[in-house]
Amino acid sequence: MKTIISSSISLGLAVLLLTAALVYEPAQAANQDLSQSPLGSESARFAKPKKAGQLNIIVFGAHPDDCEIRAGGSGAMWAKKGHQVKFVSTTNGDIGHWKIAGGPLAKRRTAEVEEAARILGIATEVLDIHDGELMPTLENRKTFVRLIRRWNADIVITHRPNDYHPDHRYTGVLVQDAAYMVICPFICPDVPHLKTNPVFLYSSDRFQKPNPFDPDVVVAIDPVIEQKLNAVAVIESQFVEGGVSGHEGLIPKNEQERAAARQRVRERFRRRFEATANRYREKLIELYGEREGKKVRYAEAFEVCEYGRRPSAAELKKLFPFFDR
Repeated sequence: MKTIISSSISLGLAVLLLTAALVYEPAQAANQDLSQSPLGSESARFAKPKKAGQLNIIVFGAHPDDCEIRAGGSGAMWAKKGHQVKFVSTTNGDIGHWKIAGGPLAKRRTAEVEEAARILGIATEVLDIHDGELMPTLENRKTFVRLIRRWNADIVITHRPNDYHPDHRYTGVLVQDAAYMVICPFICPDVPHLKTNPVFLYSSDRFQKPNPFDPDVVVAIDPVIEQKLNAVAVIESQFVEGGVSGHEGLIPKNEQERAAARQRVRERFRRRFEATANRYREKLIELYGEREGKKVRYAEAFEVCEYGRRPSAAELKKLFPFFDR
């Protein structure tokens, strides 16, 4: 009987000690540098460093072409000023063509945006998630949290969550869901949390319901328009060959046809970015002044998300250091 009682006491004591350890460990971890602990992953030890005055910008687009279309000009301009820019395609685009699909298309589209990134002077990454299958899961939320933390982001740009394409919508939802999580120490503790919440923004679109896009920032991209058009033109699977709506007749048969097709792509997108400037002319005048605002030919537009940090107008101009021309 004494042996049984003694064993019961020992077992109870062990349970109490284990419970205390589990309760104590999170509180202790809050004061630790997790990146240097056994909990820290290799990537956690290499969060993107910053020089004084340097900005880190990360842009999430649903497919390998979305970031380039929506923020390629601003990305190139940030990069020219010495800031660090990364584009993330949240799916691999492996069903986005009328003729090829699967691994061969995913590899091709990754190569295309890597070439576009070289032209723009930025970094790029394509996530290994099937095109058309992105879902707002906990696993994907954690992936987004880690990406934002690793880039040590000051600015995060993405789609609005009201959009025709489910991958666009869920990319927007996942970024929104990460907007608070990136500063919480005990989610994804393998990557140190951000001490300051980034500014989250949406890229422009034309959807009206349930609410239209309302720009807080419109950036004149005239100084880099040729660079941006060059970057878009190398995404041939989508813009030369027509993506899912293409056909055999669009495939260039020689280099002369390829050059002509790329030029048509360039001119189509030139008109698109010119239309953006005209649509938001009043905002351009507000930001650049009447004289300069009226002269802008090409633009990209962004709306501040209600989640994340809410910057003042003065801070927005520091984050988008393009308005003193």
